[in-house]
Amino acid sequence: MPLESLKPAVPKHWLIAIAGLVWSTAGGLLCRMAWHWLRPLPPLHIIGLAGGGLALAFVLHRSMLDRIARRNMARIDSYADRGCVFAFQAWRSYLMILLMIAIGSFLRHTALPREPLAVLYSAMGVALLAASLSYYAMFWQMIRSDPPAG
Repeated sequence: MPLESLKPAVPKHWLIAIAGLVWSTAGGLLCRMAWHWLRPLPPLHIIGLAGGGLALAFVLHRSMLDRIARRNMARIDSYADRGCVFAFQAWRSYLMILLMIAIGSFLRHTALPREPLAVLYSAMGVALLAASLSYYAMFWQMIRSDPPAG
């Protein structure tokens, strides 16, 4: 099929790595924004807010993001050998990502105090970073069990 040859396909272990990199990048960006808002505050205030963010991150990771990452890894692992480079996320997940970006942008442009936003951003950022570790673990497991040729 002529259109099939245009599909940017990569081995599935690279889809796992791409997903991990995307989740890590998003998590890092959220943590960076949170730190930008926290940095001017007194140290004890930062510690309190960061502690709240870490506690919420644990809840988000355990209740939502770890499950999403594992389901995503199982979907990718079910592919034959290769998949479209954009298949590192399910198509409906792209809609969720756009919605989360829109909500984040809306929140940043409101008059809400930055301290609660820093807690939310750091929580989501740390939870994404933690979930990305599962992708990296699976990537290394796949590489070790079936090293790529060439």
